[in-house]
Amino acid sequence: MKNVLIFFLMLWLLFPQLAHAQKNLPGVISPGEIWKDDRGQHIQAHGGGIIKIKNLYYWYGEERREGLDTNFRYVSCYSSADLTNWKHLGDALKLSKPDTVLGKWVLERPKVYYNHRTKKYVMYMHVDGSVRNFKSNEPTVTGGYSYARVGVAVSDLPEGPFKFIRTFRPLNRESRDIGQFVDDDGQAYLIFESRPTKGFFIAKLSDDFLDVKEETCFIQAPLEGGAIVHYKGLYYVIGSELTGWRPNPNKFATAKSLSGPWSEFLDFAPSETNTYSSQSTMMIKISGSKKTTVIYMGDQWKPKTQWDSRYLWMPLEIGDGKLWLPKPAPFKINVKTGESKVFTN
Repeated sequence: MKNVLIFFLMLWLLFPQLAHAQKNLPGVISPGEIWKDDRGQHIQAHGGGIIKIKNLYYWYGEERREGLDTNFRYVSCYSSADLTNWKHLGDALKLSKPDTVLGKWVLERPKVYYNHRTKKYVMYMHVDGSVRNFKSNEPTVTGGYSYARVGVAVSDLPEGPFKFIRTFRPLNRESRDIGQFVDDDGQAYLIFESRPTKGFFIAKLSDDFLDVKEETCFIQAPLEGGAIVHYKGLYYVIGSELTGWRPNPNKFATAKSLSGPWSEFLDFAPSETNTYSSQSTMMIKISGSKKTTVIYMGDQWKPKTQWDSRYLWMPLEIGDGKLWLPKPAPFKINVKTGESKVFTN
């Protein structure tokens, strides 16, 4: 009897260590944990986006590692065959400050599209900073998010190097946080938040993806971090409220067409969790041989130590106009079958 009690006592003492070890098992994605690449370093792809080319996924994001030259902004690139183990391919873009931007500036939320017609990889990004205001008699420098434009760069290879082309305001509107969406028919769209209009746009890209062709829909909801997925005949859009670095209850809505009408925006996680301290950046649809799984892709920002910001990925409960983000837990995803397995204690 004494030996049995000792056994259960040891098991109880070891349980936290075993649970933690499970989070770091090979092939397991652990939301909110350090996510190491093939070099053993924390992945630096914040505010990012993912595309699939043949059998490889490419993950692009803001490079926030320590020791960067502050005269430039960087976009990193990683590749993976299973969405779990990532190979670092270096910096796909190294960008200097646009001449018209004054003082501090940012490059945020890079997204890459592959154009099957031109065989080019096209990167969009939010470029922002201070500019000079000439509306008054004495020109003044405006606030840090006055540039409000998208930047465009192109490459022949997914890992770059990308050549920067220009910045512009899509649809002649201010543009801040951006998102990407490619529909099942291959048509590409840019999602961008426009502060003066108190909402965000879904805009169709031109045939070469180098420009915005036309407005598809304007959604009168002050949301950023927009992302869209098409699932079983419905479009689902998600976004974050405008609270800067501070997380908030992200929202979702649905529509039968990208042009709307869109349903009422609702929380897709318990409101008190502030979307489990994350902000939306993308939804990844894995259409496998047995199942289609949609993964929520969010950022857990650490503004004072941005290099240590984490990623919250989690399979969504989706269907029939409903969307829900379960409590984050370690999980596996099989990209061939589309099946996921969540490990809960």
